[in-house]
Amino acid sequence: MDRFHAMQAFVRVVETGSFTKAAAALHLSRTTVTQLVQQLEARLRVQLLNRTTRKVNVTPDGAAYYAQLVPLLAELEAIETGLPGAATAPRGSLRVDVPSPLATLVLMPALPAFHARYPDIELELGASDRKVDPIADGVDCIVRGGAVTDNALKARHVADLRLGVYAAPAYLARAGVPVHPEELADRRHRIVAYRWSTPDGHAPYAMRRGAEQAWVRGRHVVRTDDGNAYLAAGLAGLGVLWLPDYMARAPAASGALLPLFADWQVDPMPMHVAYPATRHVSRRLRAFIDWIVELMADQHPVTARRR
Repeated sequence: MDRFHAMQAFVRVVETGSFTKAAAALHLSRTTVTQLVQQLEARLRVQLLNRTTRKVNVTPDGAAYYAQLVPLLAELEAIETGLPGAATAPRGSLRVDVPSPLATLVLMPALPAFHARYPDIELELGASDRKVDPIADGVDCIVRGGAVTDNALKARHVADLRLGVYAAPAYLARAGVPVHPEELADRRHRIVAYRWSTPDGHAPYAMRRGAEQAWVRGRHVVRTDDGNAYLAAGLAGLGVLWLPDYMARAPAASGALLPLFADWQVDPMPMHVAYPATRHVSRRLRAFIDWIVELMADQHPVTARRR
């Protein structure tokens, strides 16, 4: 039995609550992960996990073992990577989940430069706007807009995305051009609604003009939880959009979207990289996080700040 791999397998099963998810995170088969944990239990002569047909729960002994194992594995990795003769370049697989528009418009075009810098990092990139639990889903980190409120996660601020308000020419020809944000609450106007990770799925947009403030919700005929679908709905004339500059740049330049409320400012959207608080930040994860910060700082017009 490879004790190190068995320990890693056990830790991921505890964190994800699933042999299948742990196997995916470790790029192993479910059978291999199961055998590693069984061999670890046999060696320790202790049952670490309770298995049922629906879920996996850690036993009291398993919880105590897990609590001691996490810092030990982190220390082992630090020792190995810190040896003078060890390979200095970050290496290994990394599972990341990012919003789909950010993946399409920003990350994918920049990935050749990332892999030229870090050729030994194998990146598995999930592109979605769905709510992802890095611990339960076996993901090393997520990139998301908005505040990070989960105490089980650590977050690094990446950037503040500048937002603008836009609508398609066909929509404005039909509904009229609003001159004040509060007009979007009128019956003739519609917004394209985005489903946020809030209890009710809504989040009003804060807009400011000097000392004047407006909080816009608006009416909608369509609501989506995917950024690419959100943009497509706006381009189809289904309502008014709030977009970060990187998403609005191309359609605004072509005239497919027109800016609204030029004398108003929308509160920027903070962007964070979040990862499990209990998990050691490996050199490859640190390299990816630093690269994201650097990349967003280079994306004009994005307001970025470094920690």
